[in-house]
Amino acid sequence: MKPLRADARRNRARLLEVAEAVFAERGTGASTEEIAREAKVGIATVFRHFPTKEALLEAVLVRRLQRLAEEGQRLMAELGPAYALFAFFDLVLDQSPVKNAFAAALADAGVDVRAATSEAGRALREVLAALLDGAQQAGVVRRDLEVPELTAILVGTCRMLEHLDGHPEAAKRARAVVRDGLRARAGSPGGQGRFHS
Repeated sequence: MKPLRADARRNRARLLEVAEAVFAERGTGASTEEIAREAKVGIATVFRHFPTKEALLEAVLVRRLQRLAEEGQRLMAELGPAYALFAFFDLVLDQSPVKNAFAAALADAGVDVRAATSEAGRALREVLAALLDGAQQAGVVRRDLEVPELTAILVGTCRMLEHLDGHPEAAKRARAVVRDGLRARAGSPGGQGRFHS
């Protein structure tokens, strides 16, 4: 596949940015015509980059996952290992409803979401592994936790928060319970004898 020219790359990036904002605001039912209007381009320009709406949704979802991985790296650099994992955990939970809506719309259209996002998902898992390792080395997260369980906990917590939608205080308490369960404590399985709030 021939690489895009610089102006075409800018147009594609702009379309993705607008599409993400429109889908987040109006839901995944928003049309490609709406996105073209918001981006101030013709519908043919949208279809030149994204032949179907599903291709556009997929590109937006991949972009969100890539950005999450980049944010994880930034948090490691800026906050350090004792705080970065929990900050990333919160970031994932906050962004989950929109991401799940994209994934559901693609699945409904018959798209294999796991295959479509495999590369971005792999980068995200690598960042999660680095965040977990850093937190365990710092003694703030239990040592018997591994990436598969942490991923499952993240997914499960996202689902739990969907169930508590409209109950912000209950959601806040539930998040606190999950965070507390991740922390290392003296005398507990995987505990390190240190505790950070």
